[in-house]
Amino acid sequence: MTAERAITRLPRKVVVGTTIFGGGRTWPGLAERAGELSALVDRMAVQAKESWGRHGLDLAVLPETVLTPDAGLPADRSIGTDDEVFDVLRAVARRHHTYVIVPLDLRDAGRSPATPAYFNAAVLLDRDGEVAGIYRKTHPVGVRPAETLEGGIVPGRDVPVFECDFGRLGIQICWDVVYDDGWAELARRGAEIVAWPSASPATILPAAHAARHRYHIVSSTPRNNATVYEPTGMVASRTTEAGSVLVHQLDLSHVLLGWSPALREGAALRERYGDRVGFHYDAREDIGLFWSNDPKLSIDEMIGTFDLEPIDAQIARNLAQRSRSWEALS
Repeated sequence: MTAERAITRLPRKVVVGTTIFGGGRTWPGLAERAGELSALVDRMAVQAKESWGRHGLDLAVLPETVLTPDAGLPADRSIGTDDEVFDVLRAVARRHHTYVIVPLDLRDAGRSPATPAYFNAAVLLDRDGEVAGIYRKTHPVGVRPAETLEGGIVPGRDVPVFECDFGRLGIQICWDVVYDDGWAELARRGAEIVAWPSASPATILPAAHAARHRYHIVSSTPRNNATVYEPTGMVASRTTEAGSVLVHQLDLSHVLLGWSPALREGAALRERYGDRVGFHYDAREDIGLFWSNDPKLSIDEMIGTFDLEPIDAQIARNLAQRSRSWEALS
């Protein structure tokens, strides 16, 4: 292993926050809702500091269209990012020096202010409260007998990856989960975390996307659960209490290891490195996520001492060996 490789794979801790919020609540008005959302981020930030001290909160994810009312036509419920209500959310991002994902129905003047388009969107605020980017839902829902998508919402076209100071962030929204195109594009573009603001608390599909595309997914919903999924597809952390917030620290310099006799389901690494190594291994699934808690030692170096092979490298090697076996018989 080269020195450069070891340096680039040193631990990269990220603290993410999410919530179950909105289900069954009466929409109180735009200013009041902004205040409620600000208070949720305050709670996430407090929990982050209690658990991880100076590191604090890096990313807060809120549920789908949570800022704007779920009633009437898009023209009646949508707002622009220049609306003064955003000042409240910009302020909470600055106060806690965190990125915040604000989902809403977005009015976009586009080419003609007289005929704006309306999007189901998620606005990413940076640590200074500035708009760092916007994702527009590419798969709004159409429900019979209506012939429009979400009352007249325009589907987005782009699936951007946002370069945040902690890593590369993608966003998908609710019904996007049914289609693989956006998730695959985010993987192709190198997303490391995907936020999934949703009205649905579905778990099977986001878990499958996390496992297939090898990134963390953070869901935020109005009911049932809000969850952080690992790149194995397994649950890293979950809350099920309405109105609760969940804060979780993950590491973007991780490796995925499958079963091997040398690994002993993680016991071999724990015996040698103690608490300097972290992992979540599931014997039923024969796979685990491993990371380093030592700021001077990479997880690559740790697994290298046992000659352990990351699962995706093992899969690729096995496919190559299969091809060579076929060639030998032809």
